[in-house]
Amino acid sequence: MATAVGDDPESLMTLVTVFCLKNLRRTMCYSDQNRLRLRPDVFLPSEICDRLVHAYMDLVHTDSEFEPQDGFFQLFSDPRSTRITRLHLRDDFIRDRDLEALAKQDLMELHLSSCTRVTARGLRTLLRFRHSLLSLSLFGSSSLFFRPACDDEEEEDEEEDPCALTLDRSFSFQGFSRLRVLNVGGLTPELDVESLLTPLPSLSSLDLSGVHVPRPAFLAQWKERLASLVLYNVELTEELIHTLLQMSKLRHLDISREHQRSSKFKMTRKILSSLAQGLVDLVSLDISGHIMLDNVTVPALEDALGRPSIEPSKSSIYPFQELKRPLQFLGLYNTTLCTVTHIPAYKVTGSKNEDQILNAIEAYTEQRPELAHRAINQLFDIARIQHCSQLLRALQLVITALKTHKYDKSIQVTGSAALFYLTNTEYRSDQSVCLRRQVIQVVLNGMEQYQEVTVQRNCCLTLCNFSIPEELEFQYERVNLLLLKILEPLRQDESIQRIAVHLCNALVCQVDNDHKEAVGKMGFVKTMLNLIQKKLQDRMCDQVMEFSWSALWNITDETPDNCQMFLECNGMNLFLDCLKEFPDKQELHRNMLGLLGNVAEVRALRPQLLTKQFISVFSELLDSKADGIEVSYNACGVLSHIMFDGPEVWAMEEPQRSEVMDKMWAAIQSWDVSSRRNINYRSFEPILRLLAQSGAPVSQHWATWALYNLVSVYPGKYCPLLMKEGGVILLKRVLELESSHQETKEMARKVMDQCENFKEDAMDTSR
Repeated sequence: MATAVGDDPESLMTLVTVFCLKNLRRTMCYSDQNRLRLRPDVFLPSEICDRLVHAYMDLVHTDSEFEPQDGFFQLFSDPRSTRITRLHLRDDFIRDRDLEALAKQDLMELHLSSCTRVTARGLRTLLRFRHSLLSLSLFGSSSLFFRPACDDEEEEDEEEDPCALTLDRSFSFQGFSRLRVLNVGGLTPELDVESLLTPLPSLSSLDLSGVHVPRPAFLAQWKERLASLVLYNVELTEELIHTLLQMSKLRHLDISREHQRSSKFKMTRKILSSLAQGLVDLVSLDISGHIMLDNVTVPALEDALGRPSIEPSKSSIYPFQELKRPLQFLGLYNTTLCTVTHIPAYKVTGSKNEDQILNAIEAYTEQRPELAHRAINQLFDIARIQHCSQLLRALQLVITALKTHKYDKSIQVTGSAALFYLTNTEYRSDQSVCLRRQVIQVVLNGMEQYQEVTVQRNCCLTLCNFSIPEELEFQYERVNLLLLKILEPLRQDESIQRIAVHLCNALVCQVDNDHKEAVGKMGFVKTMLNLIQKKLQDRMCDQVMEFSWSALWNITDETPDNCQMFLECNGMNLFLDCLKEFPDKQELHRNMLGLLGNVAEVRALRPQLLTKQFISVFSELLDSKADGIEVSYNACGVLSHIMFDGPEVWAMEEPQRSEVMDKMWAAIQSWDVSSRRNINYRSFEPILRLLAQSGAPVSQHWATWALYNLVSVYPGKYCPLLMKEGGVILLKRVLELESSHQETKEMARKVMDQCENFKEDAMDTSR
């Protein structure tokens, strides 16, 4: 049998790593005066340490239940027991002290991406790695070059802005003789990039994204060494182009921009020809976002000839006809060139088709969320209007973008919208359990991070694409908490409220009682009743009102604690008010009576239903024809449990017990026993307890009628359940009791015959 895409299991190493990180004190560590310390008998090589830190960062960003461990990086402070060679840190929870803890390690690779709370103290630690570092990224971490004006070597982590920041010009890359790869993207314009980088003789890869380069000629000092140069969002000039043409060893050149409108520079045929002819080793070029002059491409009629080709000689872009071989990568996103037929590259970014768009998401997600956002929006249109042919790749790229940019609202909005269409019924059969779980996790991350209407709506709608509760059970508590949080504001957006209540209802349907009790303790019952109260005030019976009562019906099923919460939270008065305000809403009445049936099954709570007002209402509802027999049936069920407690508990004078019982008999006799039902029993136990008793024959008759209706209309579902729960034995006792009415006995025999016939049919089928 073919496996669904993305169905590869997690490796044992991955599982063990995550387990250790979630259970540090039970595995690798111990507490010493509230400080985390590595056990003295633990020695970890670089492969394990690098993996631990990488997995730790991933958990911090993607697992809401994982708490960052104070002092985690201190575990790697001693190179005699731990070795770290590669360290990738990102976002603002990284502090100066985390870097300082690693000062004795011989780091070869250090990436600090958007670490906005690391200051000039971190630079001093950086100097400790100057003899070993081969690769360094400080992308988006310009705060490194600033120090608090009140710097006294003490961090003030808890304060938003403890004191003003001043530029620290004292840092120098002097001594970083082994450094080959450097990314200083987003460097503050207050620093002179030329002075900063000149001491680095051995650079082969340099990223200056968004950096002000007033005198580009200084780049020529690496013309014999530089293989990769990224100048994204750097203003191009003739001087800069002249300098680039001297770099004969370049294999990757990125001179792309975010917006065409922000640049005065025009990409001409001459410039592109110079790059194609002068940089003979080039395998990757990104010119996205540039305005292209019309003379760059072949005429439209000529372009339309033949099948698409990547051969340079057939290129629709004149300057690239000079290439010796097709490029491995060509960035043409947000340019007119991506629409031509013949492009001499194996991988192209653009917006012409699905492949170009996916390439753009892949290329730009990590450090260019502004471009990734646009590309994901275009993928959304493909999934919504056309058909996504690379489903696994598309899903994995969107998931990665959502994980990487958890705090970027635009990515969260477009990503969650794309996921809704990529997980719908059309694509479902192609997706593995593992992949769908990843989708659920990033959706819940978005719901946690953003209370904004669009993100919440997209996330809730995406969850509706999953089998509930089965596919959400691995995150059951978390998803319920998030939905209840959404429903807290009484003036919530109507569409979100409706979807969230629907999800809540589905989550408490067909789950075990432990789950229901846990959700009840989260405030589920009170939240639903608050919604009902609000709808009552607005005199509106809509889907939110009906779903809320349905959810209460489900969550109180065989859960006495939740039934008690319903009564304690003024549930009965809301029931009466809804009945009065909406007398013709049949489904609402069915849901409310189903819920009260659950309450009536709890013996300790039944005295609270024994009031003249409530009994009169239940008695009147026996005559209801709403929703077929459902409202009358449920009202009779509530009264049957009350009657089961005997005449001694009936303390009221009106209505009289005998009168109510007569009405119950009449109601039962009026029902069609072949009625198809809008109800679902997981257990017959509440009904079966009414059989073998003589105190309330009408309760016994209601229970027998209920069983006969269910086993005759739905034999495949309910005959096995009745036999499994010992119902046949109890029905035999009904026949033995003198107090049982003759018609009750006749119906009991019919139930037993139905079960016997079912057993025989099942045996015949198995032969």
